[in-house]
Amino acid sequence: MTNNNPSERPQLQKGIGKAAMFSLAFGAMIGVGWVTAMGFWMSNAGPLGAMIAFALGGILMLAIGLCYAEVTASLPLSGGEVAYAYKAYGTAKAFVVGWFLVFGYLSVSAFEAVSVSKVLSYLIPSIDYVQLYSVNGSPIFLSHILLSAFFILLISAVNYTGVKNSARFQVGLTVVFIALTFVFVVAGLIMGDWDNIYPVFAANSTGSITAGIATVLVTVPFWFVGFDTIPQAAEEAKDSVSAKTIGLLIPISIIAAVCFYMLIIMSTAVAAPWNEILDDKLPTAKAFGTATQSPFLVKLILITALVGLLTSWNGFFLAGSRVLFAMGRGKIIAPALGKSHPKYQTPYNAVLFSGIITFIASLMGPGAMVTFVNVGSLCIVIAFVGVSASFLSLRKKFPNLHRPFKAPKGRLLGYIGMVGSLCILAITVFPGSPVALAWPFEWAIFLTFSILGIVFWAISAKSRNAVPKEERDYLILEKFV
Repeated sequence: MTNNNPSERPQLQKGIGKAAMFSLAFGAMIGVGWVTAMGFWMSNAGPLGAMIAFALGGILMLAIGLCYAEVTASLPLSGGEVAYAYKAYGTAKAFVVGWFLVFGYLSVSAFEAVSVSKVLSYLIPSIDYVQLYSVNGSPIFLSHILLSAFFILLISAVNYTGVKNSARFQVGLTVVFIALTFVFVVAGLIMGDWDNIYPVFAANSTGSITAGIATVLVTVPFWFVGFDTIPQAAEEAKDSVSAKTIGLLIPISIIAAVCFYMLIIMSTAVAAPWNEILDDKLPTAKAFGTATQSPFLVKLILITALVGLLTSWNGFFLAGSRVLFAMGRGKIIAPALGKSHPKYQTPYNAVLFSGIITFIASLMGPGAMVTFVNVGSLCIVIAFVGVSASFLSLRKKFPNLHRPFKAPKGRLLGYIGMVGSLCILAITVFPGSPVALAWPFEWAIFLTFSILGIVFWAISAKSRNAVPKEERDYLILEKFV
């Protein structure tokens, strides 16, 4: 049983093996965007342009991922980035990184909560009933809210009752996802026409091919975020999984996700003339349905999307709750979030908090899905900047830190990750940029969350200041002080 006495360090159950660790990262990255966002990728950049955007984004993610791999293997602690930033820069910067990361994760969780009812409504059209209100012109149905609530309860329950349950859930779903994807991708490539891929580029609303690629590129961190679920869960790895293996699984999962996204974009473009399916609600399903003339395959794609959605959701939900737990355990904010369940050894308060926030955000419905992508991407990129900076600082301040996995060309990768993240950050916030956050809706959400962070930091000052540095070092870093 876990002792939650303030002088003790709450512990989490060690129940994640190598397959589950890979499944957490890969499953979180593949998600459902390849179904819901394919029209956005194709209409802005075309098939080759979208593939270039994902390749470039993948290279940047790999550079950042290798930085993650080194610090994760050195500091295999729950909450990952919070621990790295704390050791490198102290409490305040650890909070900034953790706060924006939590919002990024929970924005993905909300995106998945909305997507699950959207995908199910395509599978079972009759479930759209009792319209309550609308957001950005998109109707919100009572049935969708109830479906989202059911799956939020399911994901919360899986994560509340033990990390072993979450790991088994993730591995099983990832295996099913890969098997189903293989079936329809092969069918599309065999029965499609390679001439369908032309024209290979598209121009966005500005008329520029380059701007179109940039429009897709700036969202890539959102689609690739997920490899960093491994750092969040590193403390819960089985004793048989070495720190070096944990580090190696990060770049491996990124490479696997890059291959998946490029393959799915190419096969969709081959399956049907891509510029003729853009107006469809689900262009990916439409393309493979056109190629095979099989309604069953369309349903199979939607079922695959539902499975991918759940793998992504489970991974991000786990990661977000661990960041909250790490900040709570370190008494940076709300110590209650840092408690471990006496029976299940899970961060139960952080899990419940994540579930509640996900449900509230999901009430904004499909009209807010693009907002979740854009604002979530910005927050995640801010966290990536922080991790790249932490990586460089740890290399400089702690040259003798044990590094079971050492990133090749480490400092160069750190600078690539930081510069690349800063560039994406700049074009996301720069007024006049074709990919800047929309005013006022998206900026209002981002600024509201930033202000809430300041409020949380302020109201936690008393409990935070009551903890001596030595105790906080132990609570966050344990033996890696």
